[in-house]
Amino acid sequence: MKVSSKEVWFVTGSQDLYGEDTLRQVAEDAKKMVEGLNQAGLPLEIVWKPTVRSSQEIYNVCVEANSNANCVGIITWMHTFSPAKMWIGGLKVLHKPLCHLHTQFNREIPWGEIDMDFMNLNQSAHGDREYGHIVSRMRKATKVVVGYWQDADVQAKIAVWMRVVNAWDDSRDMKIARFGDNMNNVAVTDGDKVEAELKLGYHVDYYPIGDLVAYVKNVTDQQVKEMLAVYDSTYNVTPNAQEGGKDRVSVVEAARQEVAMRRFFEERNIKAFTTNFDALHEMHQLPGLASQRLMADGYGFGGEGDWKTAALVRTMKIMALGLEGGTSFMEDYTYNMAPGNMAALQAHMLEVCPSVAQDTPRLDVFPLGIGGKADPARLLFDTAPGDGIASTIVDVGNRFRMIVNEVKVIDAKPMPKLPVANAFWIPQPNLQVGAEAWILAGGTHHTSFSKALTTEYIEDYAEIAGIELLYIDKDTTIRDFKQEMRVNEVYYLMNNFKY
Repeated sequence: MKVSSKEVWFVTGSQDLYGEDTLRQVAEDAKKMVEGLNQAGLPLEIVWKPTVRSSQEIYNVCVEANSNANCVGIITWMHTFSPAKMWIGGLKVLHKPLCHLHTQFNREIPWGEIDMDFMNLNQSAHGDREYGHIVSRMRKATKVVVGYWQDADVQAKIAVWMRVVNAWDDSRDMKIARFGDNMNNVAVTDGDKVEAELKLGYHVDYYPIGDLVAYVKNVTDQQVKEMLAVYDSTYNVTPNAQEGGKDRVSVVEAARQEVAMRRFFEERNIKAFTTNFDALHEMHQLPGLASQRLMADGYGFGGEGDWKTAALVRTMKIMALGLEGGTSFMEDYTYNMAPGNMAALQAHMLEVCPSVAQDTPRLDVFPLGIGGKADPARLLFDTAPGDGIASTIVDVGNRFRMIVNEVKVIDAKPMPKLPVANAFWIPQPNLQVGAEAWILAGGTHHTSFSKALTTEYIEDYAEIAGIELLYIDKDTTIRDFKQEMRVNEVYYLMNNFKY
């Protein structure tokens, strides 16, 4: 989750026509804008780059951006008129994400003083349109932000894009550890791993659970003691799970598993992982508590071999870094279909991230009833009410599809006999339409859920990745949703056709 070294570049477009005095002023204005934006507390540092005035200069800065590991994206702005055919060569080779900031240096028209010198210097109104035309014609994915650069709403949109491109950069080398395989005969959580690496950067490696068991056996008693001290000081540990309690042995084993998994992942630069209760072998218990805590520290997780959701959880956690609300793996559990109170209970048998917890989680031990192993330790909590999103990536054969549903989390009633961390939410616009649209789209029963992010983040990510995106929100109707899916199918069939 270390991203302090990442940056985005600010590239200003112009041409040699205006003369050195004007170009000198263009550069000074751009520097002031970069300085002001950096002082606004945006997620990443913006680095000013010299004004580009020719095809060669544009090409050079794009190639330089591609090869610079710290640069995760480019913000472009046409302070003056920059003939767009100059941009073709550079944009053709650019593979870093692109943001087009459509603004101008001055906020208001200086009505009493405006003259042709002012107009020669301040031509964003049509310079950005010229540039935007070629970006559109080249079918180049871009985030367009319109408004005055000092305004909070403009800076907020830039911040969203920054978080997304930072997450996109993180996914370029995302290694996912899959302990065991996909749950037998389950379709939606599997998919084309080769295409996923080509399109999304996901690299999925299989590891026999025995590889992890070897690490568990090498954990020292001192390491376990130190981890137990963290548990005891961080969570509300129930008496049976405390030192001397009848279930403490399960908490001890959970600590041993967590120490082992952290070392295993750090040595291999793994960012996300999956587990499978069908493949535990010498593991004492399913590593529920360890999975919850690893998620809280930024690792992605997917249950039963669901590598796509594991990757998406990691990506959304990078987007949400520093924001309040939390992000977690979730699963559709069961419905409440009482009239006037139709909602979906979300949970998982063990692995829900405590970053979404309403209060301090309770650490307890209960039987699992599946997997045939010892009773596992887990964190129990409810998710606080509020707005959120549930998102997934599915493989629909000829493409990857991103689905995002806006949800409203509400208070759940006590469930003393169901020991799971949970969220209780109403899919927008309601359960009937939300669930029907999700099913029509082929959505998973697993999701990456976040109270820190909005659909704008997912839209930007899907645009950069070049994958299909389907929204389900308060305005969704099934008739329009079906029509959108039909149109998308034609688009992707034609897009994949090779002449």
